[in-house]
Amino acid sequence: MCHFTQRSSTLSFPKICNIFWRFQHTSTSHLCSCSKTVSNEKYQDPFQLGRKDLKNLYEDIKKELLVSTAELKEMCDYYFDGKGKAFRPMIVVLMARACNIHHNNSREVQASQRSVAIIAEMIHTASLVHDDVIDDANSRRGKMTVNQIWGERKAVLAGDFILSAASVALARIGNTTIISVLTQVIEDLVRGEFLQLGSKENENERFAHYLEKTFKKTASLIANSCKALIDDVLDFTSCADRLGKPTAADLKLGLATGPVLFACRQFPEMNAMIMRRFSKPGDVERARKYVLQSDGVQQTTYLAQRYCHEATREISKLRPSPEREALIQLTEMVLLRDK
Repeated sequence: MCHFTQRSSTLSFPKICNIFWRFQHTSTSHLCSCSKTVSNEKYQDPFQLGRKDLKNLYEDIKKELLVSTAELKEMCDYYFDGKGKAFRPMIVVLMARACNIHHNNSREVQASQRSVAIIAEMIHTASLVHDDVIDDANSRRGKMTVNQIWGERKAVLAGDFILSAASVALARIGNTTIISVLTQVIEDLVRGEFLQLGSKENENERFAHYLEKTFKKTASLIANSCKALIDDVLDFTSCADRLGKPTAADLKLGLATGPVLFACRQFPEMNAMIMRRFSKPGDVERARKYVLQSDGVQQTTYLAQRYCHEATREISKLRPSPEREALIQLTEMVLLRDK
């Protein structure tokens, strides 16, 4: 919904709105003419509001994973256990309904729109499997990772298979615009991972690098920039039990996230640690101490808030509806979450 980089985002708000509209109509009409920020629509919990359209989501995903090998099926099904937040598909169905209401006052989510929600969750989950291999992670969502149980090689193949099944489901939609948009997401995920493995000496370049990485790895898929920034804050402020993964995990992986980059302005001695990716003994502990002594967490939260406000401003151009207000509420929820 908002942009991290100067280039135009593939998943910018006008394109999302147009895409959902095209599912129902062959011709386009004037987009998002409403400008009122707050409506008189009664507040509804976003997850309750979208629940009907996401009923049997994980069962439908498992149907896409047509696997003959029992072990591969078990690996692919592992994260589709219904215990995830389903945040991305929730955004998709709420945006679909909000755009449908805006154009023709219909709250019904079309089958092809729901398919996008399924595909988004499959792409996201495949990226989690691959991320855990790259990071050598041992826990995800409070349980052991696929790579810890079945090994790295099999985990990579499982992630590949989920991605291939998502691609087959995508092709079935038959809409070239949707195919183009979501294949760009897959490319962005890979490019984002490569960006994460690198670093910049110049401070300004470092921030641009961080924001572009965040866009490609997270915002490109969910079109909601603040989500990743808040993840980075929680890496320093949340306990491991609530977060579902070890805290200071990014530092241990050698990653300089927003709180670290802001802290570096107050503690220049962190520059050397950033460039060596916190690889020396004691680097992680020292860097964490500097971050907590600085205003890095606060500044990163402010940055997340800025992007949330931009997202809210764009969403508010839609006609007032419970779905529109739920999307606005979601931007507030990700800022306030503690896990």
